[in-house]
Amino acid sequence: MKKNVAVQPEIPENVGYDHIELDKLFLDASNPRLAELGISKDASQPELLKALWDEMAVEEVAMSIAYSGYFEHEPLFVEDSGDGTYVVIEGNRRLAAVKLLVDASLRQKVKATKLPAISSARAEELAKLPVIVTTREESWRYLGFKHVNGPATWGSYAKAQYIAHVHNSYDVPLEDIAAQIGDGNSTVLRMYRGLMIVEQAEKAKVFARSDIAKNKFSFNYIYTGMDYPGITNFLGLRAKGVTPEKPVLPSKVKNLGDLMLWLYGRDSSDTPSLIRSQNPDLKTLDTVLLTDAGIKALRDGLPLGVAHDISQGDERLFRQALQQAKQALQKALGTLTTGYNSTEMLDMPKIAEDIQNLANDLIEAMASKKTRDKREAKKEKTSRN
Repeated sequence: MKKNVAVQPEIPENVGYDHIELDKLFLDASNPRLAELGISKDASQPELLKALWDEMAVEEVAMSIAYSGYFEHEPLFVEDSGDGTYVVIEGNRRLAAVKLLVDASLRQKVKATKLPAISSARAEELAKLPVIVTTREESWRYLGFKHVNGPATWGSYAKAQYIAHVHNSYDVPLEDIAAQIGDGNSTVLRMYRGLMIVEQAEKAKVFARSDIAKNKFSFNYIYTGMDYPGITNFLGLRAKGVTPEKPVLPSKVKNLGDLMLWLYGRDSSDTPSLIRSQNPDLKTLDTVLLTDAGIKALRDGLPLGVAHDISQGDERLFRQALQQAKQALQKALGTLTTGYNSTEMLDMPKIAEDIQNLANDLIEAMASKKTRDKREAKKEKTSRN
């Protein structure tokens, strides 16, 4: 049987794209993926290049281009800056790869030293790249479909950045964005609202993504939690409807700062996040925020589990404790035949006796309290008469 052999794809000739000199093409500081990494929009070209190299797997793109050339049918989408230069709004990884391949000094700066040296002929091929000259406004539909639900999806924070830019800059309704990119309307609304809350917190200086306790900014905590009743009430958010660019009322900004601290921690004050994993911690935090006692416990610096117990109230905790004890004993009884080794597990009878004694003490205490409660109720009734 003949073995299949990979065939080098041919680069189409004369496709019809414009071609622009490499030194006139600039990386995009407004790239939503860079925002997801916490890169400032004021970052320099070398800073952008290093971020792309460090975080976005540029090496694999560069290796492909080094050995196979730049595929003509993958043009860069660029926007004319008006000064003879162009910003690449789609294809930043490819541009970064090419710049590193043709410039040894750049490779040294970003420590991309494992990239192969290319021939002078290959360097000449890469001196100009195929482009489609467009604008962000004209290309948002294509870029949104490709990166939100298409073959090269962004993370949730980058998606939210894109959605907010299109909505706020071009006045495109969120419903239309959702329809265009093939995503659920509720998802688009939640991502937009979540990003507006993050930006409001940063502008109010009650939160800074650069100062979170965790290495990664988990945006999903925000856009998921905004639909939970405790968090919604704590921030005074509308459950449904149009989301303004500042969703949190000024009177609730302090609460917003508290929430961001509990969600993400603060590196500068060595304050850890209360959320170790979204499930179940985010739901637990939401439950705590439904009660004043729970909120006070969190503000007093108590652990999430302790604050949750306080928020539940003693009556509910008492009932839960008894039910859990009953279930645990039923499980022990059901596994006694196969799970209890009487010759090796010598401490188990003593533990069972301790449980029996505790149960007896509890029954006696409950009976005594019932008697006292009846007596108090009788006294109160007599005093009223």
